[in-house]
Amino acid sequence: PTFWLTVLKNVSMLAEMIQPHDEEILKSLEDVQIKYITEAASQGFILEFYFAPNEYFTDTILTKTYIFDDEVERDNLDYEGPDIKSCNGCTITWNKGKNVTVKVVKKKQKGRGGGNQQRTITKTVQAESFFNFFTPPVVKDEDEEDEDEDKLALLDADFEIGAYLRDRVVPRAVLIFTGELNDDEDGYPESDSGEEYDEDDDDEEGSPAPHGKAGKNTKGGTEAQPQECKQQ
Repeated sequence: PTFWLTVLKNVSMLAEMIQPHDEEILKSLEDVQIKYITEAASQGFILEFYFAPNEYFTDTILTKTYIFDDEVERDNLDYEGPDIKSCNGCTITWNKGKNVTVKVVKKKQKGRGGGNQQRTITKTVQAESFFNFFTPPVVKDEDEEDEDEDKLALLDADFEIGAYLRDRVVPRAVLIFTGELNDDEDGYPESDSGEEYDEDDDDEEGSPAPHGKAGKNTKGGTEAQPQECKQQ
């Protein structure tokens, strides 16, 4: 029952995102699938996280959608694949008192009457959680001035996580779960003889798509279908 929780925790990039209060929820994570968007007007992919019924939220599927901007000239020597155009998460329908992405803090403030009187106010702030992954940073249109560079950096980091899930984690989840696949730079385990891992061995399971490009769906190659949770 803890297959996907173990997989995510065995990947250092993802383990850093998981807080103790996330683990009980992630025990109900049953599957992670990839669906590619191959419409003429847009290219991209969707990460779908399938959950069993749990006490925290009512959704059965949480999604993260990445859309590419592929207007860059492909014959350009600097071309490294399409840029990320937009990133959309989904609204999680949390049960009352179960939202782990927020916390209530108390703060003392001077009373309006002055003097030594004080009052305690409460404020809801964002809490660290793996489930913040489904609320990506909102970035202004690229044509607008004064773009927030910090948000752009967060968007790049967010896409790096999404691409890693797509290319490395989902296609090789069993190897990560068993520990056969180490969390190294190349993302491939070494054989007992010390030789490099042969990528052709994974052909039957579906090889990963190039970074930033849509590839073959490892879970059946279907196009995106309506989601259970509402997109933001």
